[in-house]
Amino acid sequence: MKTALLQITSSDDPAHNLAMMRAMLREAAEHGAGFALLPEVCNCLSTSRSHQNAVLQREEEDLVLAGLCDTARALGIWVLIGSLGLKTGDAGGRFANRSFVVDPDGAVKARYDKLHMFDVQVSETETFRESDGYRPGTHAQICETPFGVLGLSICYDIRFAYLYRALAKAGAQILTVPAAFSPVTGAAHWEPLLRARAIETGSYVLAPAQVGAHDISRGKPRSTYGHSMVVAPWGEVLLDMGTETGIGYVDLDLDAVTKARARVPALTHDQGFRGP
Repeated sequence: MKTALLQITSSDDPAHNLAMMRAMLREAAEHGAGFALLPEVCNCLSTSRSHQNAVLQREEEDLVLAGLCDTARALGIWVLIGSLGLKTGDAGGRFANRSFVVDPDGAVKARYDKLHMFDVQVSETETFRESDGYRPGTHAQICETPFGVLGLSICYDIRFAYLYRALAKAGAQILTVPAAFSPVTGAAHWEPLLRARAIETGSYVLAPAQVGAHDISRGKPRSTYGHSMVVAPWGEVLLDMGTETGIGYVDLDLDAVTKARARVPALTHDQGFRGP
């Protein structure tokens, strides 16, 4: 399956982001991609809770979701919407950070809410408290497609290896990691974490990412690391998109999953233990 990763710089304007993504999806389809992946919070990258409250919608009302589903149907391709910020019924007013798999008929085949919240201080000047604005999900999710079984995750999830082992043991052959990674943690950890998850599970890892300085009308400025990446089941980096926006292409071959898991069948070698 020819697969396209879209590396973008979302603003905090959902309508602008939708137009940009639809144009890039058309280009990917024209180049033969049957599966295209978008990064995390592709509808609105914002550091302002008040701005998010003003522009975000519930899933059933969200114009970006509807527009991307229409585009998938018009182009006849599968689309991973890396994630959308969406309003929920949360008592504290927190949003969902939700990923979607959309089929060529424009139907949502799977959805996944990010499990692990990015509550960290990465430097003296850069602190994140994702759980202040987003509620964590409660369920892992796989999605069967004609080109393989997807295991869904988002960004900070990549640091929690047990999630990916569970996805692979449930049948996932392709792990998706849409992200808006911090430049500080990205430079230190992005590639080794992605390669580790691929090697541990014998899976493809597809990681479309936000990149660069984002156009934000309210709140603190935000920059992201980029380097959208595809890692093969044996751990080779097949694609690294660096720090420019654009579209990267790879061909997925599930025989590589079968071969990697046959050479090192670690998914069948779980050993119970006591302690510590």
